Amino acid sequence: MTNHWGDIANSDVVMALGGNPAENHPAAFGHITIAKERGAKLISVDPRFTRTSSKADVYAPIRSGTDVAFVGGMIKYVLDDIEANPSNYNMVYITEYTNASYLVNTGFKGPAELEGLFSGYAGGLNETDGTKRKYDKATWAYQVDDKSIPKKDKTLQDANCVFQILKRQYARYTVDKVNAICGTPRDAFLEVCKTFAASGKTGKAGVILYAMGTTQHTNGAENIRAYSILQLLLANMGVAGGGIDAMRGESNVQGSTDFGLLFDSIPGYLGMFTDADTSRQKYLDRVTPKNNDPTSANWLQNYPKYITSLLKAWYGDAATKDNDFGFHYLPKIETGKNYSWISLFEAMAAGKIKGMMAWGQNPAVGGPSSNTERQALANLDWLVASDLWMTETMEFWKRPGVNPADIKTEVFVLPARASFEKEGSVTNSSRWMQWRYKAAEGPGEAEDDLWMINKIMLRLRELYAKDGGPNAEAITKTNWNYGDPPDVHKVAKEINGYDTTTGKQIDGFANLKDDGTTACGEWVYCGSYVEPDKEPNAPVPGNRASRRDLAPDAFNTGLYPKWAWSWPVNRRIIYNRASVDLNGEPWDKEHPVIKWNPTKGETGGWDGDVVDGNYPPIAVDPVKSRYPFIMTSEGVARLFAQGMADGPMPEFYEPWECPVSNQMSSQTSNPVAKVWRPDEQGKPDKYPIVATTYRVCEHWQAGQMTRNMPWLVELMPEPFVEMSNELAAEKGIANGDKVTIESTRGKVTMVAMVTGRFKPFQMNGRRVHEVGLLWHWGYSGLSTGDSANILTPHIGDANTMIPEYKAFLVDVKKA
Repeated sequence: MTNHWGDIANSDVVMALGGNPAENHPAAFGHITIAKERGAKLISVDPRFTRTSSKADVYAPIRSGTDVAFVGGMIKYVLDDIEANPSNYNMVYITEYTNASYLVNTGFKGPAELEGLFSGYAGGLNETDGTKRKYDKATWAYQVDDKSIPKKDKTLQDANCVFQILKRQYARYTVDKVNAICGTPRDAFLEVCKTFAASGKTGKAGVILYAMGTTQHTNGAENIRAYSILQLLLANMGVAGGGIDAMRGESNVQGSTDFGLLFDSIPGYLGMFTDADTSRQKYLDRVTPKNNDPTSANWLQNYPKYITSLLKAWYGDAATKDNDFGFHYLPKIETGKNYSWISLFEAMAAGKIKGMMAWGQNPAVGGPSSNTERQALANLDWLVASDLWMTETMEFWKRPGVNPADIKTEVFVLPARASFEKEGSVTNSSRWMQWRYKAAEGPGEAEDDLWMINKIMLRLRELYAKDGGPNAEAITKTNWNYGDPPDVHKVAKEINGYDTTTGKQIDGFANLKDDGTTACGEWVYCGSYVEPDKEPNAPVPGNRASRRDLAPDAFNTGLYPKWAWSWPVNRRIIYNRASVDLNGEPWDKEHPVIKWNPTKGETGGWDGDVVDGNYPPIAVDPVKSRYPFIMTSEGVARLFAQGMADGPMPEFYEPWECPVSNQMSSQTSNPVAKVWRPDEQGKPDKYPIVATTYRVCEHWQAGQMTRNMPWLVELMPEPFVEMSNELAAEKGIANGDKVTIESTRGKVTMVAMVTGRFKPFQMNGRRVHEVGLLWHWGYSGLSTGDSANILTPHIGDANTMIPEYKAFLVDVKKA
């Protein structure tokens, strides 16, 4: 996320949309409480009245899976109000810091003209042919001049400028449409719009908090895009108290994605290698963004420095200019293929994958359509699983209803250590890298992940050196010198990077080079572990992640720059040059992030946070200045984004399984989402009830770390299905009854929890019920029970492939 948790205290309006921080992220809610104490408003938008809702100033119910319609309606509200009351909004920010003024190809057409589709779609409405469920994006491009610089209209009046395209796109998202689609009462929706739009006033700020309720949909990425558009129109990005804050399900999810655990990237969010990348230069030609606008920093033009330094970290002396720095050693994915979670399990089900390692993962409970994934595990020759307790994945071969003799998979169990039984760093959603120390030894044969991976790699090197094999040098030439047992500080130092000629640690990624004289395992972490004399007062000299100094920042805005270290370069708010006007003066005088100081140095400089690109303000030096959003090739933030698979602007589509027709167009569901199992799509005549999944405070994820804890099991002993009083009355169900919940993929039994927290949705003349299900349970451990994921569909988002856990169809009956 662009801001940080403590910065929520600077917000004037906090909107929790797709998350329940009071219950599932209580530390985050502490910062919300501080904001409320200084007068901030809290908005809760959720299908049920949660603990967060109980503390909110404004609550609005919403049917799961309809975020784009809801936020699209908010965008329309803001666009209309900008026309009527422009003085209430930061028009300089919109015009100068976003692509609102950029002109788009005259051939572009949007869903209002094409019945829910964008120009360039290969198929027709509700296309079923997978080869046609995609876009040719030629008409989504900008118009450019003779120097290939995007054309602009800063009056925002040209019919082809992004601002006018946005207005046409969201003109259909009226209050009545929001009510008909989302089931949100009109008055509640308008109160949300009015309250949050007030943060668009110059000097004010609003933040959106989201979690899995936003992302786990077939249009989850477009949900986030909708939030982004809203925040940019309100000038809430790059400023104190603004941003879009991700409430992760794990303490180190940010760290894991930073280090390449997403299927489509490698460490530092650099692009994955494909079989078309036959050389380092071909790879760079494909992934390095290009832009001819001289006022755009286009920071990722530095790709050659980052990838070459990464190759040097991986292969050391074996990576030379003569052998293309070892680029040929690297495995390459097949062009156009998807390697996401769902794709891997579909390949496993087809017998294409022979072995799997599950590190702290429990797909037999946590994966969508769990029975599908449990069955797929049986096609493996071998499975390695590492965890603190025995899990359902480890014991899939003896699960209820299965004859162990029929399962041929050989399972290896590696007992792991808990976080407080090992040393190293975790990176939270704020991008703060914090060092943690070992408090106790692990029990029995338990070891930490680093020890296990190190042992495996050392043994593999021995085997490949002795016996050879395809591309053996990819293993034998690795620069793997961490010791045995491995030294976590050596790993952290390599992540930071070093000068290959002197061996000294590098102080920041601006010093990385593409000639082989620098090595760096993760370019955005460069500067985290420097020479001891650069950070002598840290508990571990040189290790900035170990710092614990609560000294305030220059403006006392709550940045705490000496507590731990945040990537990149200890910048606490990314894109912070958007927090100032064209002269470098803060929009918000009460909560400045940076400020131009004309007397600093010889030519002036910035005070405050580590500035996002050390360029002077635009009005001070138009030649040397650069736009503030340095990580986009344009240098400005994107209201219109050509990189999305399903459209440059969010368009509302129903979830893959839905109880009603799409009120916005004839295109029912996301037209480019990959459909793996069309015969498993539930229909509302048989499954009329919307279901969603969520967590409880007492249990964590797939449950292996909490269902084995007696006190937690006593607090929350079994899974339940939460339903409204109205639905319970219709079904003859009483609180505490055993009920069955069935989808087209399976059936589970849970306890009925009948509450007033769910209410039926009145939508377009229809009454639609929704229920909430827990998914923490399985057949192993101290507490056992059915997981809601037995019911969830094996389908994912069109961009990220995150599974659609949060909206599907079921029926509920008394057991």
